[in-house]
Amino acid sequence: MLWWIGFHAAVLVLLVTDALLPHSRRDEPRPKLAWMWSLFMALVAGGFAFWLNFEQGRQTALEFVSGYTIETSLSVDNLFVFLILFRGFGISHRQQHRALLWGVGGAIVLRACFIALGVSLLARFSWITYVFGGILLYAAWRLLKGNSAADAMPSWVTRLQKGKRTLLFVILAVEATDLLFAIDSIPAVLAVSRNPFVVYTSNIAAILGLRSLYFALSSLLDRFHYLHYGLGALLGFVALKMLAAHWVEIPVTWSLAIMGVILGVCAAASLIFSNKHGDRGV
Repeated sequence: MLWWIGFHAAVLVLLVTDALLPHSRRDEPRPKLAWMWSLFMALVAGGFAFWLNFEQGRQTALEFVSGYTIETSLSVDNLFVFLILFRGFGISHRQQHRALLWGVGGAIVLRACFIALGVSLLARFSWITYVFGGILLYAAWRLLKGNSAADAMPSWVTRLQKGKRTLLFVILAVEATDLLFAIDSIPAVLAVSRNPFVVYTSNIAAILGLRSLYFALSSLLDRFHYLHYGLGALLGFVALKMLAAHWVEIPVTWSLAIMGVILGVCAAASLIFSNKHGDRGV
């Protein structure tokens, strides 16, 4: 119980600190500060993994790192959606910070409910594993069949036009988007760990860094032309791992290595393509 209390106290401190950073109250972007905060959040996650290794063992720490890697990687899709949302609503840089801050707070509550439900279902009904595996395979196919990450987005997002909207509507759109992507990402993390504390903390650790990562990468997102293939392959790998878990057990270290290779190859291919052909819009 003390671990849960301590974790949430740390989350609250990080959220307040993020809200008070200078770039949150300015109308122009400050990508350098966003990169620094993103790096700091990654270091905090690494420190937490080190603490888990000391307190609960190497396997638990590796499961946290795997869950954090999966959730952070899949969050890139969220960033593409946020980019289109904010372009569609035409809101200012400062309003984007406010919308994402409230969105992160709401996402923490929604993820907690989703994870509690997922862990309970897996504990009571073993066949749910195959349902989750099927959901992940469908998500992988949805990404792989498109020409860009934008093709995997809900149609109502891509139809948005610039115009005046209240910030509340934008926040609700951000929450709805996160809810849609949680359907894919939470089963993916449950494929590498059934420990509720690990699944929850890895999800929240990734979400905490999502806001700063958006502002750090917002000028580069258009260049990641092949990343959706990498995310699709990652989801496909995790789905097959979950479906075959009864017969084949893949060590966490191998899973991390495979995920790293998949994402590294697709990111490198995207950057090479951008350098040769120039940037395209999302």
